[in-house]
Amino acid sequence: MNKEELVQELLKYFLEEGNYSYEIPSSYDEKRTLLRSLINMREPFPIKEEILKLEDELLQIELKEKGIVDGLNLKEALENISLYLGDLTTLKVDAIVNAGNSYGLGCFNPTHRCLDNNVHTASGIRLRLECSELLKGKTLNNGDILVCNGYNLPCKYVITTVGPEVQGEVTRKDEEDLVGCYKNALEYAIKHNFKTIAFSSISTGLFSYPINKAKLIAYHTVKDIIKNNKIKVIFVLYSKEDYDKYRSLFKNERKNK
Repeated sequence: MNKEELVQELLKYFLEEGNYSYEIPSSYDEKRTLLRSLINMREPFPIKEEILKLEDELLQIELKEKGIVDGLNLKEALENISLYLGDLTTLKVDAIVNAGNSYGLGCFNPTHRCLDNNVHTASGIRLRLECSELLKGKTLNNGDILVCNGYNLPCKYVITTVGPEVQGEVTRKDEEDLVGCYKNALEYAIKHNFKTIAFSSISTGLFSYPINKAKLIAYHTVKDIIKNNKIKVIFVLYSKEDYDKYRSLFKNERKNK
């Protein structure tokens, strides 16, 4: 089936499963948005394998259209550290680090464009099902990590971590929690002999951690851990503004060497 046929079949299934009365839109883009919304809202209940296979087929078509970026080929900004301006879900690496929430199941807001939603959308329903199976109703604390397979992503694993949500001024506890996000994910990767790991900019979006402070914690935590280990770390920034802030930091670090 082509992607239009796949979306149509999947829409029929999820509308019926959820007993929704929405009309199926006429345009492909509207159909795809509705399908994304229905899946984002879906609780991690069991589902037919044939439906998962249809979703896999659709997501593999979409991944091919977006293109895959090999993390090993990215130019290093500093030794064993690269910067990448773009989509975390297109990186071929051993692991990507997703900024999640304490429930660890992805974002259930149907149209939210947060990273957590994007990662689960691109990976597919299997990711939420595995998260649910591992957590068994438990929640995550700040700095905790949850490691799952990448499924339809080009990465092998998705490491979900929970960053601190800043209320006003950044506190010492916020700093320690953010250090924990990078430290725990990176130490897990090193322990399991990963060659590449890509970090999103944890807590600097909706969780309101100022990026000029967060970037220092991210960089210094990573630098201290990898100095005696062979692993390539990639900091992934979605906006040019944030990318330039990291690039400025790296430029100053190179001057000071």
